[in-house]
Amino acid sequence: MENEATSKNFIEQAIEKDLAEGVYDTVHTRFPPEPNGYLHIGHAKSILLNYGLAQKYHGKFNMRFDDTNPTKEKIEFVESIKADIQWLGADWEDRLFFASDYFDQMYEAAVKLIKKGKAYVCDLNAEQIREYRGTLTEPGKESPYRNRSVEENLQLFEEMRDGKYADGEKVLRAKIDMASPNINMRDPIIYRVAHITHHNTGDKWCIYPMYDFAHPIEDAIEGITHSICTLEFEDHRPLYDWVVRELEYPHPPRQIEFAKLYLTNVVTGKRYIKKLVEEGIVDGWDDPRLVSIAALRRRGFTPESIKMFVDLCGISKSQSSVDYAMLEYCIREDLKLKKPRLMAVLDPIKLVIDNYPEGQVEYLDAANNLENEELGSRKIPFCRELYIERDDFMEEPPKKYFRLFPGNEVRLMHAYFVKCESFVKDENGKVIEVHCTYDPETKAGSGFTGRKVKGTIHWVPASYAIEAQVRLYENIIDEEKGVYNEDGSLNLNPNSLTVVDHAYLEPAFEGSKAYDSFQFVRNGFFCVDAKDSTPEKLVFNRIVSLKSSFKLPKA
Repeated sequence: MENEATSKNFIEQAIEKDLAEGVYDTVHTRFPPEPNGYLHIGHAKSILLNYGLAQKYHGKFNMRFDDTNPTKEKIEFVESIKADIQWLGADWEDRLFFASDYFDQMYEAAVKLIKKGKAYVCDLNAEQIREYRGTLTEPGKESPYRNRSVEENLQLFEEMRDGKYADGEKVLRAKIDMASPNINMRDPIIYRVAHITHHNTGDKWCIYPMYDFAHPIEDAIEGITHSICTLEFEDHRPLYDWVVRELEYPHPPRQIEFAKLYLTNVVTGKRYIKKLVEEGIVDGWDDPRLVSIAALRRRGFTPESIKMFVDLCGISKSQSSVDYAMLEYCIREDLKLKKPRLMAVLDPIKLVIDNYPEGQVEYLDAANNLENEELGSRKIPFCRELYIERDDFMEEPPKKYFRLFPGNEVRLMHAYFVKCESFVKDENGKVIEVHCTYDPETKAGSGFTGRKVKGTIHWVPASYAIEAQVRLYENIIDEEKGVYNEDGSLNLNPNSLTVVDHAYLEPAFEGSKAYDSFQFVRNGFFCVDAKDSTPEKLVFNRIVSLKSSFKLPKA
């Protein structure tokens, strides 16, 4: 039997050790995004991990915005992040916080460090500070302002707060060790001057704490036990521990790092997405070609598929990339038994059944999903004129082409056998109409066994069809060339979006609303677009095709 400890990831093992040894008597986690952009698929891993740990150990989960940099933050981002987290199912109940709620306490914490001789006001500019910091192989130099008296530092810091100095004129630095092998410990900046209005505190402050100083204070104030961070914060952990130790918090939180979630051939960097949005290459942070959580939701992904994906990726300390095909596998698996399989024609050509009575209509029975009887059935109107896919007819077919061509017979899905008798071309030589005859003895469900056909094609009744726009997506990155060009720009795929303006859908789609999703027979899974679709003109986004290149590894 598998050892129980080996079935737990390293974070769970660390938490259980802490609980067993009495380091903490509860588990309290948080998700602390900066409201400077939309969340992406990588953040989903952190959200679900932190929330899942709190649930597993019957603890608490905090939703907290790390809003310490008002130069990049917007209320729009705050609201989008809240919506994304709620959609994923992480319930913070009444535990919603902002770092800016603690600005007074952070200021007092900085004063405490100054009084302890652990912080000083520095007049070096940003370039000089970088120069004095040293390198990975050479120690840094002490600032000429490092040994100011406590009294002078207190006065200067108060003057910074009161707005006496311009942006960048002075900073407050922690006094740690300029010779430390860890550059983060070489007297890091903990406060800077920034005369800018904050979305939450208005113009109360003109100095703002740096993230590395603010974050451990926030965790300690809220009683966080385990501060679960991504791996890039591993080198910052000594500073995190220094802050909570020097400020003498009675129950200091413990930082634990895990590997980020990287997807192949996608754009997650906020700087790049912002550029795509500003240049109109995408229609917003929620453009379905992106992998922001809002974009995945708009495209038609489900919370369940995201959770499945995160579970398959697992939690580790090793950096690695995951193929986008795995994410597509998860949404197919989630939708295949949940959604009705309806008929839609994306590249229509008219099919006329010459021997079917004009004006006659009959209603045919069709199961909504053959693999899930609980989804029931529907009636489809059948009449003389239909739409079929253009590639379901060929004038001169290759071998092993089993769909319509002159003289060939196929089954119309849920309906009858039809035989191609002739076709009509326009003045440019393009086929615009296919003429067939049908055999009334071959109705689906009638038990007809007189002969067999090798091909079955789907269709939509012309007189009852709903016209819609359909958007077909490919990866926004040209996968063959990689993500970036030599100059650092993105290798964009010019075919990432194909818009089909005149697709035809069977009448069962009537009344579809935002986020409703379906399987279009033979074409993939599609979702009603939440931004552009209207009752008068439906717009569908293709979530994913039916074919998968991903194979789930054997256990």
